Amino acid sequence: MSYKKLVRDNIPDIIKENGEEPVFRVLSDKEFLVELKKKLLEESNEVINSSDDEMLSELGDLLEVMISLAKVHNISLDDIIISSSEKRDKRGSFTKKIYLEDVKKINK
Repeated sequence: MSYKKLVRDNIPDIIKENGEEPVFRVLSDKEFLVELKKKLLEESNEVINSSDDEMLSELGDLLEVMISLAKVHNISLDDIIISSSEKRDKRGSFTKKIYLEDVKKINK
């Protein structure tokens, strides 16, 4: 079976433990960045399509990709949390469930 995607570090060992032979390579830094961004989309879609029971696991996968992507850019999880907090202070959160449908010009 062909996968052609970024996987977690222990996946080749898990495949071997299951009596199969993984075929893989280590990506260059440039390839890694590209594949991390693809993985971010993959994991985001899995969150979107997950059931309530799967949500925690899928959010954990998404966070792991975010942490790895941040690390490539020398950004820590603390940096992300601070940035999120600053944006929340300026623009708010999503607690009010506001759904913007349109913006109309006001004639002066």
